Amino acid sequence: MRSSVLIVLSLTLLIAKEPITPLKLPTNINTNQAALGEKLFFDTRLSEDNTIACATCHILEDGGDDNLPFSIGIHKQVGDINAPTILNAVNNFRQFWDGRAKDLQEQAIGPIENPIEMGFNFPDLIIKLRKTEYNSQFKALYPQGITKMSITHAIAEYEKTLITPNSPFDQYLLGNDNAINAKAKKGYQLFKTKGCISCHHGVNIGGNLYSKFGVVQSAKVATLGRFNITHKERDKYYFKVPSLRNVARTAPYFHDGRTPDLQEAIKVMAQLQLGRYFTQEEVEAIEAFLISLDGDLPKSRVIYAP
Repeated sequence: MRSSVLIVLSLTLLIAKEPITPLKLPTNINTNQAALGEKLFFDTRLSEDNTIACATCHILEDGGDDNLPFSIGIHKQVGDINAPTILNAVNNFRQFWDGRAKDLQEQAIGPIENPIEMGFNFPDLIIKLRKTEYNSQFKALYPQGITKMSITHAIAEYEKTLITPNSPFDQYLLGNDNAINAKAKKGYQLFKTKGCISCHHGVNIGGNLYSKFGVVQSAKVATLGRFNITHKERDKYYFKVPSLRNVARTAPYFHDGRTPDLQEAIKVMAQLQLGRYFTQEEVEAIEAFLISLDGDLPKSRVIYAP
């Protein structure tokens, strides 16, 4: 018994020394509300023309994004910013690239109301859903029935469950030294010593601060980032640092989807953010580490189509 306690204590101290912590499965989830939110997440009826669901741009088996530079909304309109992954998003300190939503529930409002995404308004959506099987389902779970707040709450409750545990790197952090190979271990050390860890740390390996895109060199971006929200000059070109979990599955990279290649993305970050030029061997080692961040994907469903 004492030896088991000592092992757990030693492992806890070891993890505490690392700037990255393993993912934990969600707790305090209302499973019935989450199940309702899952149905909403895959339902194209939440869009004005019944063509777009949340899952259209956040494909769970493709890393929680849509693998496009810019997503396609109703009437085949093209957006102007890369869709971030929904996987593990509950661990982000804010939502959207510019951080304008404080949590998943507030984030869920945006795409539904955005005229080039789902293009709907909540008063009309509520009327529409009250004529469907949702009317009784919402009344059973929410005293107020179908409202803007209950719709977005249910979606957010489901999105909280979209965690990708058991990545090889998490297993390594938890004491399995053989979970990742020597190349990935070298990549992790480089990731720390070269400075990548300064922005990509914590449980999501990012998602917990803003950073300027183009610290050392100009990133030549058209989108102003946080400036569009705060209108403060110092916030120009600042974006929420993205999570690197499952990053090998979420190409193309950056808010403007400028490259589909992970090695190229590593080189871009080294030059623009750190003022460094990595050797090819270093790039490949860091890539091996990043690939080890792929966790177990949640099960997906077929998109509902009326």
